[in-house]
Amino acid sequence: MSNRARGRAPRDPARSTPRRVIAVTACAVFVAGGSAGCFAEPSALPAMRDFLIAWQVGNYKAAARKTTGTDQSAVAAALGQVRGQLDAASLKMALGVPVQPGTDRSHAQAITKTGDAADAKFSVKVDLGENGQPWTYTGSMKLKRIDGKWKVQWDPSIIHPSLKPGQRLAVVTEVPARAPIQDSAARPLLRKVNAAIVGVYPGQLRDPKKTVEQLANVTKTAGGQKLDSERLLGRVRSAPPHAFLPLLTLQRPANNTLILRLQQMGGFHFQNVQAPIAAQLAPELVGTLGPATADRLQQVGAPYQPGDTIGASGLQLLQQRRLAGIPTVRVVAQDRDGKVRQELRSWPGLEPQPVRTTIDRRLQPLAQQALSGLKVPASMVVVRPSTGEVMAVANHLTQGRNLAMEGRYSPGYTFGIVSAQALLNGGMSQNTPTECPASTSVGGQTFTNPGKARGKSTLQMNFAYSCATTLANLSSRLDAGALVAEADRLGLGKNWGLSVPAFSGFVPRPANDAQKAAIMIGQGGIQVSPLAMAMVAGAVETGTWRPPYLLNDPRDPQQGVTAQPLNPVPTSDMKKLMRRSVFQGTAREANVRTGANVSGVMAVADQGGKPVSWFVGTRGDLAFAIAVEGKVNTARLAVAFMTGSPAAPTGASG
Repeated sequence: MSNRARGRAPRDPARSTPRRVIAVTACAVFVAGGSAGCFAEPSALPAMRDFLIAWQVGNYKAAARKTTGTDQSAVAAALGQVRGQLDAASLKMALGVPVQPGTDRSHAQAITKTGDAADAKFSVKVDLGENGQPWTYTGSMKLKRIDGKWKVQWDPSIIHPSLKPGQRLAVVTEVPARAPIQDSAARPLLRKVNAAIVGVYPGQLRDPKKTVEQLANVTKTAGGQKLDSERLLGRVRSAPPHAFLPLLTLQRPANNTLILRLQQMGGFHFQNVQAPIAAQLAPELVGTLGPATADRLQQVGAPYQPGDTIGASGLQLLQQRRLAGIPTVRVVAQDRDGKVRQELRSWPGLEPQPVRTTIDRRLQPLAQQALSGLKVPASMVVVRPSTGEVMAVANHLTQGRNLAMEGRYSPGYTFGIVSAQALLNGGMSQNTPTECPASTSVGGQTFTNPGKARGKSTLQMNFAYSCATTLANLSSRLDAGALVAEADRLGLGKNWGLSVPAFSGFVPRPANDAQKAAIMIGQGGIQVSPLAMAMVAGAVETGTWRPPYLLNDPRDPQQGVTAQPLNPVPTSDMKKLMRRSVFQGTAREANVRTGANVSGVMAVADQGGKPVSWFVGTRGDLAFAIAVEGKVNTARLAVAFMTGSPAAPTGASG
């Protein structure tokens, strides 16, 4: 629990004024009634009031002068240390005991006087930050009239009634063990690795501020994000002086250089552990852990603080609160040696809970292995179209980005699945005669066929051989609305209701005939992710588009997103077009001859002058899409995935 500047603005000191007014008003009533509990000026009230105001505003020397303390510098120091010991965002005092609605106002009485002695009550409100409930308690003090002047009889119990001489306040944060991210069978997707927990013993630091600033600077140099040194210093000062305070968890051997630098600085202590903090599978999806930098704390919010290890990316970041739970926070009174500790107040936390995904432990390694031989970035998604479950999310050389779900690529001829489905819905059939010229002009724009001209053939055959000019010519049979509506039926551009970032695609409404023809063949500004295209292929296979989901527990919300049944006759024809492409067309190298039939489309799209190679297909109740940033034979990658045999190492041509 971080307490300083925890998203809570400092309170207006004037807000405590009503309590002081209540106390004074109560005294006025008692005077009128002849009560001995209050008395006219001069009285002990001004001395008590001035002491509390000076303490509240931080004028500790002035507060000490209102006391009987023989060592006023020690009194001032004791009062001044309270904020730091609690890492308090604010500290407010008010005369008397807080009055609750409906309570007898005499309960607000601040002072009871007997001769030259008086007993006084006051209320304390400590803002420990993180937008939580403040800590409130009733304090007490004794006053004594000396040479006609009232003085506060100094005692540490003024700070808190349970505080004894030689004790200090401290904040103890109990962080529970982080829960795992799991696969579809509730097995962890994390593995244990060697790590070093870096921390300090606050009471041993000669210069806590310098130590904290060194840590903040060195972590910024290493990772680009900086710890909030002011808040971290507040945590160090408020922690029990003799207990180990963890500040960083660093994985070995990746952070050995940083660990060595910290060892050379002095002041830091290191605990070597085996911690389940590294992704075993799907690392870009699972994500990483890292220090609670200022930027990350803005994302995850309260109650986490500098010094915590929190999610830095992926599900570890997105599900931080569930996976980490809420720490239990205790305010304690502690002896100087740290051995005796009395709890003054506690705020119970929440236990962490695992996050169970839909990732399949058999398919995920196959997808990762299929891409492993590439020398260029590539990504792959595998889904179960009958349910929408995302079963594998593989990324290769993507610098930590989950491009399998978030990538934005031109689909090229793989978008022909959408275009052909629209044509079939518009009245064509798989056997409709079509032309496949080497080039064609539509709306004043020339389109060329990447393969050789095929002349006249059926729609099924020209689609199987990825004849771009066929679809460009057939664009005249569709109006713009029909094409966009088909893309929508197949889930492109929809809000899927996922808990994890994903790009569902963008299909612009064509402004003219030329753009409509370009969109028919996957150009014209269309962008899709591998996940979006896998869902398109899966919809054709099952006859129903279903929204994807990745989390089983907690389940992805998917509010307002429903399954979309497709027209069965055109969809049956579309399945035959995709099967023909693998059986004898452009994607025939993907025709695995054992097990269920493979259907799909292979294409090379233009992405700003650079090629993106695709395979989008199905096999039984699996649909998958592969996108490679370069020109490669994606059919072979599909075979590697389906057979479990590694693909040969390959680069890519531009």
